[in-house]
Amino acid sequence: MLLLPLLALLSLPFTRAASPDAARQKLVALAAAGGGLIKLDAASYDLLTAPNRDWSASIEFTALDPRRRCAPCREFNPSWNAVAKAWSKTPQAHRDNHFFATLDFDQGQTVFQQLGLSSAPVVYVYPATEGPRATGKTAFSKYDFSHGFEAEPLAEHLSNHTPIRIPYSPPFDWARWTTIASGLLAFAVTLRFVAPVLQSRWTWAIACILVSLVMTSGYMFTRIRNSPFMGGDGSWIAGGFQNQFGQEVQVVALVYGTLGASFLMLIMVIPYQTSAQRQRFQIYLWSAIIMLVYSILVVLFKVKNRGYPFRLLL
Repeated sequence: MLLLPLLALLSLPFTRAASPDAARQKLVALAAAGGGLIKLDAASYDLLTAPNRDWSASIEFTALDPRRRCAPCREFNPSWNAVAKAWSKTPQAHRDNHFFATLDFDQGQTVFQQLGLSSAPVVYVYPATEGPRATGKTAFSKYDFSHGFEAEPLAEHLSNHTPIRIPYSPPFDWARWTTIASGLLAFAVTLRFVAPVLQSRWTWAIACILVSLVMTSGYMFTRIRNSPFMGGDGSWIAGGFQNQFGQEVQVVALVYGTLGASFLMLIMVIPYQTSAQRQRFQIYLWSAIIMLVYSILVVLFKVKNRGYPFRLLL
C-alpha cells in the first residue's frame, strides 16, 4: 500500500516538468485554430497567463458585441487582427514562444472584474516568467493608445516583447494611389488644354501687371502690420498715410488698374480702328472713364489727406 504514494511522489517532478509543455501545445492548437489569434474565455485566459509560463503573450481586452456600443473596440480590432496575422507568418520556433489573444467582455466578465477593467479596448503584454526569455518581471505592461489605433505603431511596440520583430507591413493603399493616379491624369488632360494659354506671353504679362498692382497698392504694407480688413465702424479707408485697411488695397488696385487699362485702350487699340465713327465713340468713352475714375482717386486722396482742397468731378 505504501508503494503507490511513493511512486506518486517520485513522479511529481516529471508531472510539473510536462505541464508547461502540455499547456504550450494546447495554446499552439488554439492559435492555429484561430488563424494565429486565440479567442479566450476565463479558463483559457488562466492557461495563457499561468505563473510558470516560458512564453509571452499579448492580449486584447475588448467588447465587440453591438449591444456594448464600443466604437473604439470596433475601430481598433482590425489593426489587432492584422498584427496577429503578421505574427502567425513567423517561423514556428519563434511563433510558439509568443501568443496573440483576444478576450471579449461577454466571454470573460470575471477576468475584467479581476483586472479592474472598466473600459475597452485595452492591450496587456505578459512577459515570460521562466526559461531563457524570462525578464525577472511578472507584471504585465500596458500598450499606450496615444499612438492611435493604427496597426503599424502597435506592431512596432509589440516587437519589443516578441522573440523577433513582427513582420508587419501596411497593406497597399489602393484608395490613395487611385486618387493620386486620377489626379495626375486629370492634370495631364487639363495641361493639354491650358498649355497654349500658359505659353502665351499675354497671360504672363497680365499676371505680372495684376501682381504689380496688388503689391503697389499696399498689400505687403497691410500684411506686415497685420492691418484689419476694415475699420470697426465699417469704414474701408483709413485716415492718414501711415494707416491702411485690407479692403483699401483692393479699391486702390481697382482704381489704378482701370486708369491704366483706359490709357492703354487710347494708345494701343483705338488708333487701329478702321471705322472713324467707332474710333470717335471709343475716344469719348475712355476719356470719360478716365475723368470719372480719376475723380474717385482724388476723393480717396482727400480722405487720406484730410483738408486737401481740390476736386475734379465728385
